[in-house]
Amino acid sequence: MASIGQILLAGLSLGSVYALTALGFVLIYRATNVVNFAQGEFLMLGAYFLFTFVEGAKLNYGVAAVIAIGMLGVFGLLFALGIYYPLRNRSFLPVIIATIGASIMFQNGALAIWGSSPERLRPVLEIGGSGGVTLGGVFFNYQYVIILAVTLVLMAVQYAFFEFTLLGKKTQAISQDKDMARLLGIPVTGMIALTFMYSTVLGGLAGMLVAPIFFLQHNMGSIPGLKAFSASIIGGFGDVRGAIVGGLALGVLESFGGAFISTVYKDAFAFLLVIIFLLVRPQGFFGEKVGEKA
Repeated sequence: MASIGQILLAGLSLGSVYALTALGFVLIYRATNVVNFAQGEFLMLGAYFLFTFVEGAKLNYGVAAVIAIGMLGVFGLLFALGIYYPLRNRSFLPVIIATIGASIMFQNGALAIWGSSPERLRPVLEIGGSGGVTLGGVFFNYQYVIILAVTLVLMAVQYAFFEFTLLGKKTQAISQDKDMARLLGIPVTGMIALTFMYSTVLGGLAGMLVAPIFFLQHNMGSIPGLKAFSASIIGGFGDVRGAIVGGLALGVLESFGGAFISTVYKDAFAFLLVIIFLLVRPQGFFGEKVGEKA
């Protein structure tokens, strides 16, 4: 039971990272009807920004995290202005290709700036030289607990934002009908830019949370980005609840599969689950079937 608890904690923590990244996919899709395949690279950039300020500038974690989040927001705005807006009146395919190109550009940019050698970020919290505490036979890694806590807070904030704030209502209106929202006086361009900024911050936060656990490399966001995309499909593409549930389910499945089946093929479990969902329930957990006339 202790081993199962340990695996479950690791799976939920990993799934939280996938969920945050998947939320970025979903928010941009709902605002623009475009899939941003550079979302995984935002995870990589967030991890490297935090590493630079903590290990390079020797700032404490709190200050470094605030500066990194600010930089991610600016980066998201530049991404919207440089990648999305020049192609906003085109079909979805040129925009998707542009995001794939941007993903490659970000990876090579990170390689040129930080090099190819893997980097390691020191843990956020250590007490008595230990990175965790054992309770009931289960070792609670402080970083895993921080990941879960931050994810829960962000989910609560996002729910409150969409349900109880005027800005959240405007965002939902744009996702449903941009032309009608524009006629009602909602600044569609500004709201889409804000969505890009927020999704970039979400992806970057996921990277900042796993930075003390994973080695930092220029391509570290590729696989988590694909798994987050898979999570959004499993949950029902375009559904916020689906992104969260799909991410958590994927993390737990990967952890238990790696522990009881094979660690070598644990990355394949996510994509196998996507194939099963596409065959059995292509609309995902929360998606709805939509009928169209031929």
